[in-house]
Amino acid sequence: MGKFRIQSHGRLQEWVAVEKGYFSDEGLDYEFLVKPIATWSAHVQVVDTAPPEIQQGAFESIESGRGCDLSAACHWTVNMAASAGHGQMWGSCYSVSPSAIFVAPDSLIQKPEDLANVPVTVGYHSGSHYSTLQYLEEFLKRDEIKLNFGGLLLDRLSLLVDRKVPAASLFCAPFYVAEQLGFRKIVDTTFMIGHLIVPDANQSDVECFFKALRRSQREIDMAPEVYKHYFLNELPERYHSAVDVRMFGPGERLVFESYPKEVFERTRKWIDSWNLFSPEQAGSREYETSIL
Repeated sequence: MGKFRIQSHGRLQEWVAVEKGYFSDEGLDYEFLVKPIATWSAHVQVVDTAPPEIQQGAFESIESGRGCDLSAACHWTVNMAASAGHGQMWGSCYSVSPSAIFVAPDSLIQKPEDLANVPVTVGYHSGSHYSTLQYLEEFLKRDEIKLNFGGLLLDRLSLLVDRKVPAASLFCAPFYVAEQLGFRKIVDTTFMIGHLIVPDANQSDVECFFKALRRSQREIDMAPEVYKHYFLNELPERYHSAVDVRMFGPGERLVFESYPKEVFERTRKWIDSWNLFSPEQAGSREYETSIL
């Protein structure tokens, strides 16, 4: 049996577990892959022009394989990926990430209703995609919600900071960067994140992984200021001197509760109502075979 491959997902918990030795304490033989995942382009410094729409995102990166045994992504994508047979969703833990739609400080956009027919830059089939739709439909008619699929999370941060787009949806460390640089939060879009287990993963390894992360979460809850420096590992160098990570929030928080059948089915029904996936991508596995 090979090492359990763990990847950074733009949050603090894995970094804390490595530093404190929690993975080893739980008996996990692991490899920590520091290279960012396909949806996390930490090398991005500046985007000169708004790119053409990129209709590849978190779901597609899971389809093609991320190179780790356990993958974190928004619960909509993980739900669909599990239903399509790309792995199983871990049913005993999810997380919640702060997220919001931001505009420039001098933007004329002041409230959610001002976003009618304004393209909001999001990631395709990613948390920003679904959460933007879900939150804006409380303020706008569906046909008034316009999206621009602008690439990966840090691409979107650069596009917003460099004034290449009128609005963008950001979460985790980029959320705090935009906030600290004075960008205006128009609407909060906090969303759930799920975990997808690759088909050949060892369940006992997965259990050890989450035992370690539970300890990490408790440590972060007690003393988040000790670990916020790890956000610098998740951000391009251009922001290192522009922001003070000590002023960031703690980011994504793990919740050790179940992801029940009701939530699974309700999520699928909402996705279907927006016709967000082709029949070839959607899959047909039920809750019982999609959840581990």
